[in-house]
Formats: sequence, structure tokens, C-alpha cells
Amino acid sequence: MILIINTSGKDLEFVLGNKYKSVSVEKQSVALATECEKFMDECGTKWNDLSAIGVVIGPGSFTGIRLGIAYAKGLAMGLNIPVVGISAFDLYLAATPDAFVAIESGRGDFFVGANGLEPCTMEIEEIETKQMEWSRTVGHRPFDLKLGTQIAEQKIASGNLEPVVPMYLRPSYAEENKKC
Repeated sequence: MILIINTSGKDLEFVLGNKYKSVSVEKQSVALATECEKFMDECGTKWNDLSAIGVVIGPGSFTGIRLGIAYAKGLAMGLNIPVVGISAFDLYLAATPDAFVAIESGRGDFFVGANGLEPCTMEIEEIETKQMEWSRTVGHRPFDLKLGTQIAEQKIASGNLEPVVPMYLRPSYAEENKKC
């Protein structure tokens, strides 16, 4: 079984098989391990039943992404199983491969990507014209995290697992405001 973890947004989200859970928490860093263990118990699954862990690598919350990746890597290392990075773009495009993905960044611009377009940031004016190259635009509604299992299985089957690193499409606040 593959456990999928998403900490890129405000809630914690988990998928295992056909089971999904979203948990609203104040601090992801405090709640992640406990809520993940609760979810595993609710599913009747033991840690050694897992064959891999998938984790959403972004775009999204800078700290949340780092937290999720670190937790997934720690679990995977302890269990001696692979960890698979899954981007929000992977999830949207698994459901609608012909779409232009535009995710509001919270800073007045958008994270965008599509088949044939590398993930990047764009202002709304550029999106208005660029999105016309695809048959539809998605990203305004949440992605289906359950598709993470299929994506992880495909990446594992390909035998070409890339290192799991955060998908940052722009510098952090600290990097932008660096005074050196």
C-alpha cells in the first residue's frame, strides 16, 4: 500500500487505498505525526504494510512542503521503502491532461503549468492570453489527492525515481528580503 501525505495547504491530508482524510489543525508541525498515525489506525494498516510513501512537493506553503517532505523521508528511511514526490500539477493533470493549471499563489500572481509548459509563476494578464492555448483551465478548485496513488505507482514502475525536493517556483520571503 502507498500512503499519500499532503501538507502543502492549510490542512493535513492523507490517502491510503480508497480512504481519504482531511484534518484541520492549528500547527501542522505539531499534529502531523499524531494525525498520520491515527489515520493509519483508522485504516487498519500497520507501518510495515506500506510499500511506498507519496508526498506533495508543491507548490504551496513553504514551511508545509518542507515539513511533509521531511516527515515522508524519515518514515521511508525507517521503513526502507521509496518516497515519491508528487506535485500539485501532477495531480491536476492526472485528472485533466489537456488543462492549463493556474493556482492562486496568495501573493497576487499564480503558479501555472500544463503539458508542454514548465511550472512557473505568471501575472493574471499573461494567464488571460496563455490559457487559451489549452482546452480548459483548472486550479481554482482543490485537486483530487486520491490520484496520488496512481501517480506514485507510475513513477515507481518507471524505475526512475527522482530525489524528492520541494517545488519552489520563486524565492522564499527570507530570500526576497535578504539584505546583503
